[in-house]
Amino acid sequence: MRNSILLVDFIRHGSGEGKTLREILLDAGAIRFRPILLTALAAMIGAATILVDPIFQGLAISLLFGLASSTLLTVLVIPAIYVVLKDADAIQEKRA
Repeated sequence: MRNSILLVDFIRHGSGEGKTLREILLDAGAIRFRPILLTALAAMIGAATILVDPIFQGLAISLLFGLASSTLLTVLVIPAIYVVLKDADAIQEKRA
């Protein structure tokens, strides 16, 4: 969740520089990609250490897949949703 908020914050702060929305999204994604990936990998390595324990193995598998899916959602889906919502705002502004 924090990664998504920081990504959107980077996008919002970059919008005042006169760039297109595509350039802003690519810049924000490029800047935040490494921290997002490193955070997820560190948590995945920590969860992988408990894979050998039969009691906590289910928890570790859930953590690994949850971290992988949330990372993909953050990197791919959040910018796409931002574009859709920003286009909806632009359409409403044109009507007003």
